[in-house]
Amino acid sequence: MALKLIAGPCVIESQELLDTVAQKLVEINQKLGVEILFKASFDKANRTSIHSYRGVGMERGLQMLADVRSKWGLKLLTDIHESEQAAPVGEVVDVLQIPAFLCRQTDLVVAAAKTGKVVNIKKAQFLSGLDMRYPYEKAIEAGASEVWLTERGNSFGYNNLVVDFRNVADMRQIAPTVIMDCTHSVQRPGAAGGKTGGNREFVPAMALAAKAFGATGYFFEVHPDPDKALSDGPNMLYLSDLEGVIKSLL
Repeated sequence: MALKLIAGPCVIESQELLDTVAQKLVEINQKLGVEILFKASFDKANRTSIHSYRGVGMERGLQMLADVRSKWGLKLLTDIHESEQAAPVGEVVDVLQIPAFLCRQTDLVVAAAKTGKVVNIKKAQFLSGLDMRYPYEKAIEAGASEVWLTERGNSFGYNNLVVDFRNVADMRQIAPTVIMDCTHSVQRPGAAGGKTGGNREFVPAMALAAKAFGATGYFFEVHPDPDKALSDGPNMLYLSDLEGVIKSLL
């Protein structure tokens, strides 16, 4: 099975940012003989504060993502938060992602599956790996062409996450494709004064540990300058470091 690789900025900030990241992903794809899907969100609907930057909105965001495909030839992944978004988003992207907090929302999962596109369901911070059998079955029975499951850590008290890597092995019993979200798993939710903190220095080790437990894919949010990013900066990987991390996994 070919390694599934997903990378891109947390949220769409500008076309310039998308092009900068896309160009680097194309370079890595060609150099290492891999295929990295491009990921960016048009809306971050679950930001900590109402004053946090959310994105450019669905209509403009989908056009910007379509421009990335047209200009750089990359496959696309983005997340949806409401059932009504599934059909229009499915016309543009290759993979529809269900956010972790929403993985039990039946209508959302079913709507994504009915597009016939690949559906990537992120495991909720309050579920075990084996619990993901039921979201997986919902998507398969609703017609998804393929369903991926993604590990992203579990809530550990307040403002912290911990990764039980046994969840990766458990989800491999359910789905052939299990992704490790190496950047969201190092978040410190709500721990930075009205926004989420994180520890990006642990991202490479998260990836290697997940490989040891049988992960078949890896998800990295990347940015040329994470400390200036408008969302999830503390846990995002420097774009310049992505190639080295992928090499370690190959």
